[in-house]
Amino acid sequence: MTNRTIEMDDRLHAYLVAHSLRDSEVKRRLREETAPLARAGMQIAPEQGQLMGLLVELTGARRIVEVGTFTGYSALCMAEAMPAEGELICCDLSEEWTGIARRFWREAGVDDRIDLRLAPALETLDGLLAEGREEWFDMAFVDADKSNYGQYFERCLRLLRPGGLMLLDNTLWGGKVADPEQQDADTLAIRALNDRLVEDARVNLSLLPIGDGLTLARKR
Repeated sequence: MTNRTIEMDDRLHAYLVAHSLRDSEVKRRLREETAPLARAGMQIAPEQGQLMGLLVELTGARRIVEVGTFTGYSALCMAEAMPAEGELICCDLSEEWTGIARRFWREAGVDDRIDLRLAPALETLDGLLAEGREEWFDMAFVDADKSNYGQYFERCLRLLRPGGLMLLDNTLWGGKVADPEQQDADTLAIRALNDRLVEDARVNLSLLPIGDGLTLARKR
């Protein structure tokens, strides 16, 4: 099959950002504060955040669950695109990282839309199901520990309403998923999920080469 995806060098990427990104001061400062952190690579690219906000608008999402929040950039992008009465439940473990998130959410005026739950994400997701929230959510975003991606997918699929959209980050994993010599646990977990998703009749699917790979799975 012919590869028709354009190669993205730094110059072309800079052009893409300059001709698409509609940034805000709050988002820029959040990225700047995150950049010196040891795990700064976990933050999504700004063009991906803008795409996610657009998807929130296009789907009219009012109820979103996020698995893995870090310093809150993806949550900020989605929360800003939600209606004022929207609800975004964020799952994370780190008080330190999400402390940064809380400050910027307040500054952006979206903190009242965000319910941050500090606990293992599977516990939070199972708790939402126990609360009767099955088929409650319009959108889910998964960007956490890769070893549990398969379990996060299954929980979030149950939480999504029919027609709801799930976004899964890092599904190209720096290209390691396509290299058979890469056999580390995280690569194996993402590769296994990708293999499952392409055959999963419960969802419509698209894997986009943005950031580190972003999979869109719409629940049928």
